[in-house]
Amino acid sequence: MKNLVLCVPNFSEGRDLAVIGAITDRIESVDGVKLLDVDPGQATNRTVVTFVGSPDAVIDAAVGAAEVARDLIDMASHCGEHPRFGAMDVCPLIPVSGVTMDETVEYARTLARRLGDEVGLSVYCYENAAFTPERRNLADVREGEYEGLEARLTDPQWAPDFGPSEFNTRSGATAVSARGFLVAYNINLNTTSTRRANAVAFDVRERGRVKRIGDPLTGEIELDENDDKVWLPGTLKGVKAIGWFIEEYGIAQISMNITDIDATPVHVAFDEVCRSAEARGLRVTGSELVGLIPLSAVLDAGRYYLHKQHRSTGVSDAELIRIAVKSLGLDELGAFDPNEKIIEYAIDHNPNRLIDLSVRRFVEETASESVAPGGGSVAANLGALGAALGTMVANLSSHKRGWDNRWEEFSDWADQGKACHDELLTLIDRDTDAFNDIMAAFGLPKGSVEEKVARDDAVQAATRQAIEIPLRVMEVSLASMDVIAAMAEIGNPASASDAGVGALCARSAVLGAYLNVRINVPSLTDEAVAAAYLERGRDLQEQAIAVEAAILRTVDHRF
Repeated sequence: MKNLVLCVPNFSEGRDLAVIGAITDRIESVDGVKLLDVDPGQATNRTVVTFVGSPDAVIDAAVGAAEVARDLIDMASHCGEHPRFGAMDVCPLIPVSGVTMDETVEYARTLARRLGDEVGLSVYCYENAAFTPERRNLADVREGEYEGLEARLTDPQWAPDFGPSEFNTRSGATAVSARGFLVAYNINLNTTSTRRANAVAFDVRERGRVKRIGDPLTGEIELDENDDKVWLPGTLKGVKAIGWFIEEYGIAQISMNITDIDATPVHVAFDEVCRSAEARGLRVTGSELVGLIPLSAVLDAGRYYLHKQHRSTGVSDAELIRIAVKSLGLDELGAFDPNEKIIEYAIDHNPNRLIDLSVRRFVEETASESVAPGGGSVAANLGALGAALGTMVANLSSHKRGWDNRWEEFSDWADQGKACHDELLTLIDRDTDAFNDIMAAFGLPKGSVEEKVARDDAVQAATRQAIEIPLRVMEVSLASMDVIAAMAEIGNPASASDAGVGALCARSAVLGAYLNVRINVPSLTDEAVAAAYLERGRDLQEQAIAVEAAILRTVDHRF
């Protein structure tokens, strides 16, 4: 994934599916853009759309979507629970890969300029794209919402950054930003009271609540020496939150924007709301994700809740996701599909990957007349199986009756083994991709001198890749033998044979991958580089053979 930007525009329409469909159809009509998620809300009367693509394509799609929203959404008749001031209310850009934040700022300002010039919108730039500190915070930019926008536009200090300063009753205004990944996250309460939900929101949000003299609810607002309100900060950094009632669900929610998931992970926000709610006589019943979330945030939540249960965290990503979904109640209001809600899965979902085949289909595809997958992918698969067996013994040992005080020790080993088999799984497809890249390079034109040079360069680059991938298979498979050796020695004695089979698989993966190194090295024109590859491979092979022999001796002693 190169030079990708995520765009998450919010439109002030969540009920008319024809309008929403017209907006998303316009987005999907742009080449180089992939629509990832469409999340309409009836009570908020707002739709969050998520799409990704190259920066130029994303900007084109956002401008097109804004044109449709301008023509089909009338803000004069809009009402909903969520703060808003425009038909395309906000349009943030988020760097995904190959793009820096500074570059994203420039893309956001280009988008803002085009929205003003081509679509006729009044546009404010906020967060990293803001031109002044006063406009960094979206709440400040959108203060007064649509109803206060006409008066605000008469204030020279709040003239738009781009587009007309005259109030447009249909389209209102739009805020454009460049920012890091924001998680829009709602936590469900067992109450219908917006007031009580807001009390919890004020407890936890970073800004907190206004300090009052005497009674914290009805007392006079305390002012500082500059006659500004004094604020009592909340408990969660990088979190904006309000309470609202959602009629379609019949519950109140804490609606959060988590702007820094490193400072406040989703599971931390959930547990903190649970504590605040309980202190106020309320109960959290579940939560809801609006838009998409990074995979790491979900996996971290799964590990967190497994750790609280004194269970091994070295389990599959699918299991970690399942634990996170159940612990956070992400499926209370609707099904949670990881392929739709986790950004990496939504971007990179590919049903043709080898690792997604069944065992039978993988074997049959290997046996077919196709030259790929071949020995390199099979070697990576062997290595993944060996690492998985070591991980299995660690997980079984972590749950062994009588070894409860050692669960964390074995969990750490399981985490190490999981990291190995996860990487080896990716190398299964990368090895086949490398072979296909060599074939593609040989297929390049060679009619002119320039074409011949370019073709030769491409062949050499693809060949180096076809060597480095099996070398990485060798390295990771050898690293997995640390886990296998430890489990052979200290793991559950009943699983010693599993550790032994794991060692056989890992050693075979190393030797098999080295064959793929050796068959590709003669194609290199740089003899020094070729010799270095061979020497590195021989060293890894010798280590694997020695470690396998030691593991098998340990296994023999445990029978």
